[in-house]
Amino acid sequence: MDVKIEKSWKTRLQREFEADYFHNLTEFIKSEYQNHQIFPPAKYIFSAFDLSSFDDTRVVILGQDPYHGEGQAHGLCFSVQKETRMPPSLKNIFKEIKDDLNKDIPPHGCLDRWAEQGVLLLNATLTVRAHQAGSHQKKGWEEFTDAVIKVLSEEKENLVFILWGAYAQNKGTLIDKTKHHVLESPHPSPFAAHKGFFGNKHFSKTNAFLRDKGLNEIEW
Repeated sequence: MDVKIEKSWKTRLQREFEADYFHNLTEFIKSEYQNHQIFPPAKYIFSAFDLSSFDDTRVVILGQDPYHGEGQAHGLCFSVQKETRMPPSLKNIFKEIKDDLNKDIPPHGCLDRWAEQGVLLLNATLTVRAHQAGSHQKKGWEEFTDAVIKVLSEEKENLVFILWGAYAQNKGTLIDKTKHHVLESPHPSPFAAHKGFFGNKHFSKTNAFLRDKGLNEIEW
């Protein structure tokens, strides 16, 4: 199957694109876009990969579902398009960055600039029906994104995996922790942020690890 995705990813994920589950997933997604309002717009489904190539990826942040509101999702977990109001979880992320690194909170919630520095902002499920959270779960996306995590873990070293909340932390079993640095805390949502997300200092810890390995830090 010819999937339009950045070439270094395409090479490593071609086996997934040829698998039966991915063919079934593709047919389901095509039907969904034809019959329902789906987010993100189709051209953004693989934006996380297009902006952060396999070779350039240094940090992986795992999310669960795309945002399901109008004008929000554009293929990067936690990120929204520039003209869209910042969701509460993203506000809390920027609050933690301000506390951790003393950086001003930006005027918008688009995280393209993180992705362009090699931060893979990966949702476990890459599409969703408008206003129906979780509607595309267990259709095949999770198998695909688990394969992404596995290939990163197996073929690279000295990555930082940032796992916020139980859902992301369950993916930790796919990561070789002898080769990579894993940071875990509660989720930045308003329901959990005060239980340990605030004060986790994941952003300075990520940069300290990268610096220790002789790699460029992330400009958060």
